[in-house]
Amino acid sequence: MTGKAMAAVAHSNVGLMHATMAVFNAWCDRMPVLLLGATGPMDAAKRRPWIEWIHTSRDQGALVRDYTKWDDQPGSALAARESILRADWIANTAPMGPVYVNLDAGLQEAELGKVPAPIEAARFRPAVAAGADAGQIAAIAAMLQAAAAPVILAGRASRDPAAWALRVQLAEALGAKVVTDLKIGASFPTDHPLHAGAPGIYAIPESRAAIAAADVILSLDWVDLGGTLDAAFEGGKVTAKVIQISQDHLLHRGWNMDYQALPVVDVMLSADPDQVLPALCAALGPAPAITARKPAPDLPALTAGPIVMGQLAQALAQVTAGHAVSFVHLPLGWDGAFWHFTHPLDFLGSDGGGGIGGGPGIAVGAALALKGTGRLPVCVGGDGDFLMGVTAIWTAVHYRIPLLYLVANNQSFFNDEVHQERVARMRGRPVENKWIGMRMDDPEISLAGIAEAQGARGFGPVTSADQLPAVLAEALAHVEAGGVAVVDVRVEPGYTPAMVASLNRHAGEKK
Repeated sequence: MTGKAMAAVAHSNVGLMHATMAVFNAWCDRMPVLLLGATGPMDAAKRRPWIEWIHTSRDQGALVRDYTKWDDQPGSALAARESILRADWIANTAPMGPVYVNLDAGLQEAELGKVPAPIEAARFRPAVAAGADAGQIAAIAAMLQAAAAPVILAGRASRDPAAWALRVQLAEALGAKVVTDLKIGASFPTDHPLHAGAPGIYAIPESRAAIAAADVILSLDWVDLGGTLDAAFEGGKVTAKVIQISQDHLLHRGWNMDYQALPVVDVMLSADPDQVLPALCAALGPAPAITARKPAPDLPALTAGPIVMGQLAQALAQVTAGHAVSFVHLPLGWDGAFWHFTHPLDFLGSDGGGGIGGGPGIAVGAALALKGTGRLPVCVGGDGDFLMGVTAIWTAVHYRIPLLYLVANNQSFFNDEVHQERVARMRGRPVENKWIGMRMDDPEISLAGIAEAQGARGFGPVTSADQLPAVLAEALAHVEAGGVAVVDVRVEPGYTPAMVASLNRHAGEKK
């Protein structure tokens, strides 16, 4: 949220093993994290029996080396100071990402013979410019100004309101359509008339149509540029000129394919988009601001009966009217058309690595960052995700971190049901068996009871849409008083059409 690294501590090798999913999510999200860890004494003569032997690993950083920017295991107190300074600097330098420093337990317990002289830490962590020269800016500006149908793919971005305003200014100066993404945080107002369609995990038809009709495409560190262009141009030739402003290539490795498909790029600028925007907007010149906005989302009425995700959004919008809502996590079944994002803190993004069970921890960490800002942290997460990481709710209660957590409970690991249905159809097997090993309804799980066991207020299950406003209002009142509220909302299973189409695509298929 701040654009600066979060510090965390993982206990020895087993703590790091447990934390690997969170580290991978941070890596794929290009989020800075300073992770400190420990190993038992490397000097075998100093190890206590049993526990310090199984908790001592040689080259422990290898566990996360393929998805961290840097790791180290310093051998002295002075080396540890330097290591932590270097790690913090690397994590916070674009392109950002997690780093890991492993501290030998023997070193930690050793007596410090002499206190080192203090240093000016800031001088060891210089700011690194990642902009562009005037010639590069002028060339890109000329391409954009000559375009008849430019499109901006607004990808990874900071939470800085000034940078947000510059993205709006850029789009308005060009009259460019803008596409955004639910895999990352909000980067452009989705109620702006220039926003094409709604954001999604996968580009929806309106977004793909805008991209296909473009003659110049400006990618601002877009996630999966190659895949998006392939979908928009249906596997054919990309007829538009493509400008890529990104430093992501500096992090591409061989172990994981988080770098995505190799895209067509005609002009490549290795720079941080936020640092390029001021000069690019200045080169394009001023343009009249567009004050018109799209209408509020058209959501289903809250009638008695089974609940669909759009009704949950409708009830939430009614109850939180007047609040500055920050979505700290959203499920795969959420449609980007349900809610307009009009501020960089309206949606903070999600689990970039597609990790399982990360929702509660992500929600609590984001809620902590938002504490005292006047924002209302709201998590909408699945039931499977909630059950895998529910103890994070205790942390929020213990540390008095207000959070409204809505469990969109379809009583299933539904993502896998979709996969199993696809495979059943491919192989001529009974589709009605897709639920096996996935459904969580015999016996039913009391999610409210589990939340209460963590010290939170539990509500539900809410099974009829007309019950939602009253229950959410009571839950919101508890959060406004500084508490944590968890609401079990039984929703009908289902995904957006774009999500279903992507999940049902066979391996190797284009389009």
